[in-house]
Amino acid sequence: MRVTRAAAAAFTAEFESEEELRAEHRVNLAHGALRLPTSEAVTQHETLLVTLRGPWGGEAFAKATVVAALPDGLALAIEGDAEERLQRLLARAEPAPHAEPEAGDEAPAGNAWDRMRGLSQMEKILLASKADRAERALLLQDNDPRVLLSLLRNPRVTVDEIARVAKSPYLTYQIVEVITKTTQWMTSLDVRLGLIRNAKTPEAFALRILPTLPDSEVRAIARAGTSMALKQAALRRLQGK
Repeated sequence: MRVTRAAAAAFTAEFESEEELRAEHRVNLAHGALRLPTSEAVTQHETLLVTLRGPWGGEAFAKATVVAALPDGLALAIEGDAEERLQRLLARAEPAPHAEPEAGDEAPAGNAWDRMRGLSQMEKILLASKADRAERALLLQDNDPRVLLSLLRNPRVTVDEIARVAKSPYLTYQIVEVITKTTQWMTSLDVRLGLIRNAKTPEAFALRILPTLPDSEVRAIARAGTSMALKQAALRRLQGK
């Protein structure tokens, strides 16, 4: 089994043969458990999102809880129907409609909506890190901050999409931290304005963004900033010029 950590609380486990998969199913999966070989440190009782991938590309998603640390990995308790999961993992994956490279022509947004309507929240979180443009447009509207955070890890996400995340009413400290640490995104005035105008942006981050803005925007913040401290800082900057 090849295991990779996809995010802070997400792992991907790939079975390299049918024999390996059936053996793990017989010993663990059939009983709601999974032995996850990894050297990554995870605290006991933490909830994880696990993507299981069969030898021919079939996938199943599972919500798991860390129940014990093993000498070579983690012991997990996983939710879901064990037999249905096995059948999904034994299936041969067909090329997905969104697997084509992004270009001017993509599947219509309606098709993306149809594909995602049946997804659980956990599946949306896992999809966000690899979603195409049409899927991302829908995921950007999700009210779960974990989906937005996962979108930030998508290598195809655009600066315009990050600007939309910056304006989201579901912004969290962790999302803001990731955005502000990415120079490519913070060079965009739209992204910086989205953050500083968003009442969800922690004050400390907003104060750091303020000196990077043109005077016209600083004047607007002095009049209608999201906090008194931010408005006062904007006034001081204007008075100091």
